[in-house]
Amino acid sequence: MQGKIILAGATGYLGGYIAKELTSQAVDFFALGRNEEKLRNMGLRSDQIQIVDVTKPASFPAFQDPIDTVISTVGITRQKDGLNYMDVDYQANVNLLEFAMRQRARKFVYVSVLNGEQMRHLKITAAKERFVDALKASGLEYSIIRPNGFFSDMKDFLAMARSGKVYLFGDGEYKLNPIHGSDLARVVIESIVSPQQEIEVGGPDILTQNEVGKLALEAMGKEVKIVHLPDWMRRTALGIMRTFTSSQTYGPYEFFLSMMAQDNVAPRHGVQRLEAFFRKESDKTHES
Repeated sequence: MQGKIILAGATGYLGGYIAKELTSQAVDFFALGRNEEKLRNMGLRSDQIQIVDVTKPASFPAFQDPIDTVISTVGITRQKDGLNYMDVDYQANVNLLEFAMRQRARKFVYVSVLNGEQMRHLKITAAKERFVDALKASGLEYSIIRPNGFFSDMKDFLAMARSGKVYLFGDGEYKLNPIHGSDLARVVIESIVSPQQEIEVGGPDILTQNEVGKLALEAMGKEVKIVHLPDWMRRTALGIMRTFTSSQTYGPYEFFLSMMAQDNVAPRHGVQRLEAFFRKESDKTHES
């Protein structure tokens, strides 16, 4: 690598794991973020920290050091601070891309979502894939990382399991293999020198939704009780939310409920197991 790595979105879930992995591999990098306290709490050196609001192009500094690669995990699940998906998942990443081009970076690595191209009708993925289009047209080398869900997303199953029942739409036989942030971080960093432009990635265990529900209930020490709801209820709920709530409210639910109605299986990577993650999270719950 001829130059430094820029990590945008460093204080987020995945960004934190990427920062740890870059540090452990002794890779020189700058971490971009708007919250200095959060960045310092990550254990970064002061000369690694750059206070930047990626939604505001004027806040970007001009780096004297040569830049090799910009990694972006920038995106929002729930819209807040008056910002919507197009403001952050699209425009903030465009700002980063323009910065990368000004700095003559070699490559841009962007974390999107599995099957995003087929889900442009969803609010979140419409913004992400619009940026993917811009990245592909930029002339820079690029890798688009397409994970099929994080372990942290599976906490919804634990939340249901805490009450003693897990509710699923349909027969619960759709399959998925979500990935832990630390395993995904390694894939992201490997992509810096990889010629692959699109990298689909999942965790080591391919499970049905029923199996995920069972693991969550067992981790919580509950009897296995899974309630299957007819799929028309999911479709009706989506229709009602789209009609009567703002995109700020229904955007995350639209994405989650749509992902629950299809297989989300990607090539297997990593070593972290969902069962161990659930047990660790359950232990935290019981301690608090």
